[in-house]
Amino acid sequence: MVIQKEKKSRGQVVEEWKEFVWNPRTHQFMGRTGTSWAFILLFYLVFYGFLTAMFTLTMWVMLQTVSDHTPKYQDRLATPGLMIRPKTENLDVIVNISDPESWDQHVQKLNKFLEPYNDSIQAQKNDVCRPGRYYEQPDNGVLNYPKRACQFNRTQLGNCSGIGDPTHYGYSTGQPCVFIKMNRVINFYAGANQSMNVTCVGKRLQHSRDKGRDEDAENLGHYIMFPANGNIDLMYFPYYGKKFHVNYTQPLVAVKFLNVTPNVEVNVECRINAANIATDDERDKFAGRVAFKLRINKT
Repeated sequence: MVIQKEKKSRGQVVEEWKEFVWNPRTHQFMGRTGTSWAFILLFYLVFYGFLTAMFTLTMWVMLQTVSDHTPKYQDRLATPGLMIRPKTENLDVIVNISDPESWDQHVQKLNKFLEPYNDSIQAQKNDVCRPGRYYEQPDNGVLNYPKRACQFNRTQLGNCSGIGDPTHYGYSTGQPCVFIKMNRVINFYAGANQSMNVTCVGKRLQHSRDKGRDEDAENLGHYIMFPANGNIDLMYFPYYGKKFHVNYTQPLVAVKFLNVTPNVEVNVECRINAANIATDDERDKFAGRVAFKLRINKT
């Protein structure tokens, strides 16, 4: 025989719910007395307070072993890479001489990029250093902060400085300037106390073998560099980090391409020639070098 459970009315359900929330006979709130709720709240307060204290102590101990200025562990490549300016998508520098909008974006980027290199700003913030030697600033037991930096004046970039230049870094005349800079690596003594410089060549096309190399070299034509011979002086090293070297100015090499074959895409590779920077590692195409495409369109 099946006994059917009596269906409760809506009013009965509401009354039961009210009694669950607060029972005036037993003085229970949601099924627990005030003492029971107090013990539960105290338990969770102590439990989470202990977890917070343990986490805070762990973080404090860890931070005592970390420097605010130099990373404790540097997971970096042994060889710094190179990069170009103006910074473009896919490292393609494309210029249409007859269309100012095609190169004005490059000019605007270079104006902003080179502004900190103005001679007046460099004279105000940085030192005149002795060329040919590292500018070392050891702590010697006392924190030497902030580190001083050597001047790299915009006028060192010669015809690529953009100062009073009606050709807009050569982009309006089809003789563009491309700037090469080395990625920063903390405490790296680039050059191993020997001179170093940047050179650029027509890069071999992957699909055309040796013929591609000859065609690129021919289409690239002649170029000049600033500073002369693409030299990078030792005095800009070592780099001590962003927080230590607050006014550090990276050295640049400007490459002005004089007679690139128009309407042809030219593959260019620039690399740093230094005693302690390897540029022949086929597993790393960006170690000590940078490849980009250059095209000067004329209509």
